[in-house]
Amino acid sequence: MTLLDHCRKWIEEALEYSGGSHDFQDVTDGILSGRMQLWPAEKGCAVTEIVLYPKKSVLHVFLAGGEMETIVNMIDSAVAWGKTQGCTSMTIAGRRGWERVLAKHGYKPVMTVLERNFE
Repeated sequence: MTLLDHCRKWIEEALEYSGGSHDFQDVTDGILSGRMQLWPAEKGCAVTEIVLYPKKSVLHVFLAGGEMETIVNMIDSAVAWGKTQGCTSMTIAGRRGWERVLAKHGYKPVMTVLERNFE
C-alpha cells in the first residue's frame, strides 16, 4: 500500500468541502509532480502547496483529513519545512471550525473565501 492509498479516504473526505475544484486524481498528480506535498500520518494527512506571491511565498494547507489532533500535531514540522523553502507564512483553507482549533497555535482569520458558481 502506498502513502497515497493510505491517505485516500481522508483526502477524498476533505475534497467534499473543496467546492469541486479538484478530485483525488488531481491531488495525486499534484503530489507526484512536486507541486503539492503530502504530509501522511497514521491517523490523518494534509496536503500543502507553496503559493508564490509577488512579495512573499506562503505554505498553504490545501487539504487535511483524519483525526484533528494528528493534523494539529503536524503544524510545527510543516512550518519548519516551509521556512526551508522560503515561505514566510502558512495559510489554511477549511471549515470555520478550524479558526477555533488553530487560534491557540497563532492562527487568526485574515479573509473569508466565497464562491459563486456560474450555472
